[in-house]
Amino acid sequence: MFGDLNRSTVIANSAAFIGLISLGSWISIPFIPVPFTLQTLFVLLAGANMKRSAVIPVILYLVLGLLGLPLYHNGLSGIGVILGPTGGYLLGFIPAALVTGFSYEYSARFIRLTGLVVSIGLIYACGLIWLTVSTGMGLVAAILVGMLPFLLGDSIKIFAVYMIAERLL
Repeated sequence: MFGDLNRSTVIANSAAFIGLISLGSWISIPFIPVPFTLQTLFVLLAGANMKRSAVIPVILYLVLGLLGLPLYHNGLSGIGVILGPTGGYLLGFIPAALVTGFSYEYSARFIRLTGLVVSIGLIYACGLIWLTVSTGMGLVAAILVGMLPFLLGDSIKIFAVYMIAERLL
């Protein structure tokens, strides 16, 4: 490990993005049953910055929250959050970070932007499926409360990540 700059960069970036995703969870506007947070912004930014390695801080973030650190929205933690109505969205961070990371391994802007949009779609898909399972509501109701109110905010996040990544990369 000594002298391996790539590994050191992944470790440092992982620590930074775990912190940023956690910080994004504290910036929360309460909606029911799913709050509006900035976690997705930092998950996507991790993918843009760390490429496919972005899955590492996302998984570690979820594991640390499961172990009891107050990292989830509004300082929550534990298995109850994952099994609750927001758990699917949190688990959707994993494929979202991976897809964003893969898309940012290409230099074509269209592929990168498509990767960001698909990543948000994956978060919604995982979240909506789990929202219907955990609450018993129908798919249409889940879309009305778990997706539609967030579309504008997530569109802004996609634009912000794209612009920030263009400056960084």
